[in-house]
Amino acid sequence: MRLRNWIAVVVSVLLLAAAGTVGILVNMSALRAADSVHRADSQALAVNNGTLTKQLQLLSAKELFTFLGDHTLHLGKNSTADKQTLATLVAKSSTFAYGALITDLSGNVLTASRTTGLPAATDAAWAPMKASLLAGQPGFSSIMNVNGTYLEAVAVPIVVGDAAAALLIGLNAVASTSLQQYLETLKDDTHTTAVVDSTGTIAATDTDANVGTKVDAALRSELAAAPSGGTFVEYTAGGTPMIAMVVGELPGGYAYIRIQTQKSFDGAVHAKSQTLNMTLLAMLLIGVAAVSILGYRTMLQRKRSDARFQALFQHAPDLVSVLDETGTIAFSSPSGAAILGFEPGQMVGTKVFDIIHPEDRPYMIQQFGSLLEEKNGVVRLQCRVRPADGQYRWFEFTASNHMDNLALAGVVINARDISENRAFQERLEFEAQHDALTGLPNRRRMQDVLGASLRYDSVAVLFVDLDGFKPVNDAHGHEAGDELLRQVAVRLSDCVRAGDVLSRVGGDEFVVLMPGVLDPADVEATSARIRAAVEAPFLIDGNEVRIGASVGMHLAPLSCDPDEALRAADHAMYTIKKAGGSRALRHVVEAAGSGRHRAEP
Repeated sequence: MRLRNWIAVVVSVLLLAAAGTVGILVNMSALRAADSVHRADSQALAVNNGTLTKQLQLLSAKELFTFLGDHTLHLGKNSTADKQTLATLVAKSSTFAYGALITDLSGNVLTASRTTGLPAATDAAWAPMKASLLAGQPGFSSIMNVNGTYLEAVAVPIVVGDAAAALLIGLNAVASTSLQQYLETLKDDTHTTAVVDSTGTIAATDTDANVGTKVDAALRSELAAAPSGGTFVEYTAGGTPMIAMVVGELPGGYAYIRIQTQKSFDGAVHAKSQTLNMTLLAMLLIGVAAVSILGYRTMLQRKRSDARFQALFQHAPDLVSVLDETGTIAFSSPSGAAILGFEPGQMVGTKVFDIIHPEDRPYMIQQFGSLLEEKNGVVRLQCRVRPADGQYRWFEFTASNHMDNLALAGVVINARDISENRAFQERLEFEAQHDALTGLPNRRRMQDVLGASLRYDSVAVLFVDLDGFKPVNDAHGHEAGDELLRQVAVRLSDCVRAGDVLSRVGGDEFVVLMPGVLDPADVEATSARIRAAVEAPFLIDGNEVRIGASVGMHLAPLSCDPDEALRAADHAMYTIKKAGGSRALRHVVEAAGSGRHRAEP
């Protein structure tokens, strides 16, 4: 009997040891899988923010290219005209409010918008900008300290003929850029985000006091080799293990960095994993000491496993749910209460499609059906979801088919709120196609619409140029000129039809597209409304201002070349402009009606 008891003890111990070993191995496997997913998600987020940073950099260079397309530079030494042109750029730009300059190809300053506070020509930070320009790309300098102000220079070539003759350089104070403001809105106590140049100097960060300082030396040594797909760098700072996600290959040698302690990065997953291993070891010791309570211990282990599962998901940043084959929620993680605002367990038993936006619902149902047909299939989707407050938000879903997994028997959904990132991307897309001053579509957007419209229909093109705008600018200043342009944009918007497109294509030039219009009388009626609207007096800073509008018209037939149609309308406008503008045209029409012909300049 005693031997049999010992055999039972030994067998129980062996079974417990085997179970404990398997549990530890499974826990280690789950931990590796969780680490892999966490690293992949962190890398994807960092790469996405790095891409947004790159787009912001390229938008600043595009602003300089657009300015060159709209202005002519003389390139003379200390040219008064060029200095006035640069002042216009600085006054209108939110990016280069600090200053702008023109240099020759050797870096010698020809004309600058300011006489002091310019970076020294010998500053080593110019090198990355020159290297980018030699490679045929816009140039971005490293961070330069000028009298305590940290600056970044953005340069594009000024082409005369077929060759670059000089450089147009914009200077922005990095502490006040839109990128700096965006990072400050994302500030989180668990990590630090920063955009640094090739020397490790911080150009933007979630803590403005750190702008101009350098990141840890261990990170600086990794910047040059960091790929655009991102890489993890682990190092020690002040005795604390750290981990950083570095996304490199941004213009000018810049890199995006997300830094946090190893402990905060690993989070509760590692802590709970260690607890699990200790628990399994304790179970082995308890099994050796008291086999008689094995059943009780099994029940206790099950309770602890449930508690551990709940703890892992209680404060997770993602929403985890399990759906059955009909799309009914069988399980929803406790994090759903914080993310969606529903009470814990409230969503269990309801259809997940009920909270999806009606416009997205058919597509999500179709994708769900396709996923059920693919064993172990995985899909990534984005759609709008209605939280408890009723305001739809964008979520990214990762859905995996575990119908054949007896432990789950459903489709596992991991969802993350991406509303802020999506809104930021949409804002970037809007700004790329709209005029910053008036909010109207810009030249690029207008040309896209004109090209698309002419493939299916005829289009009436009206080219509007303001008469007498420059004297207003000269007499009252550029701010008054900007306000006048905004008021003109509002009046022109009231003159066009719902399906027409009004755009601002230059300083005081606007274009109206009227798809489907064939009758010249309709076009003339719109032109008359535009002239009448613009000729009515404006109130600018308490001053009454009067201007006019020269309107060139062209009826472009179906399949007409868009550039040709635009040139024809431009030429028609120029003819009117040359003849004295809209007022002269009105007097000619009045004279013709009375049997006389006269033109008043």
